[in-house]
Amino acid sequence: MNIEEIISKCIKGDRKSQKELYNYFKNDLFNLSLKYCSCLSDAEDNLQDSFIEIFSSIKKYNYKGSFEGWMKRITINKAIDKYKKSIKNSSNEPYLFVDDTNFDTEEEVLEISVDVILELVQKLPNQYRIVFNLYQLEGNSHKEIASLLNISEGTSKSNYHRAKLILREEITIMQKKNHKIIKPA
Repeated sequence: MNIEEIISKCIKGDRKSQKELYNYFKNDLFNLSLKYCSCLSDAEDNLQDSFIEIFSSIKKYNYKGSFEGWMKRITINKAIDKYKKSIKNSSNEPYLFVDDTNFDTEEEVLEISVDVILELVQKLPNQYRIVFNLYQLEGNSHKEIASLLNISEGTSKSNYHRAKLILREEITIMQKKNHKIIKPA
């Protein structure tokens, strides 16, 4: 059965097709959730909530563009919504000093394994990790990120800059401890 047939049957509420769709995409969407959530259990919750939204909104999918992209957008938006809700419900999230200074965009080029980078990104504070992922992995502009997260464009730039500083510091520490982070030649 092809994906269009599965989608068509999911629209009709066919449980077998829903299970097939879930099994086909669960790993990709879980890995995506891990990039935006602070821990494994949050990523699992986000995956579950995303599929609930996917199945309840599948009638709205109009077969224009990538279905996988449509599901990824739902998954990312669910993670962002949870992040926004956690900020409203928690006073533990630090208030950020926003410096609207234009940051130097010159990047150091290091050959580091993807697994190490993802592990380090996962350890970033929530606000830095989400901005970093939206900017670096999803290709959103700071203006788009500001709109998504209800923050200023300057805060988005500042959070991205601070995420890079933390990552650079962690990489330096790992290099000093002689961890193998460089890809083999």
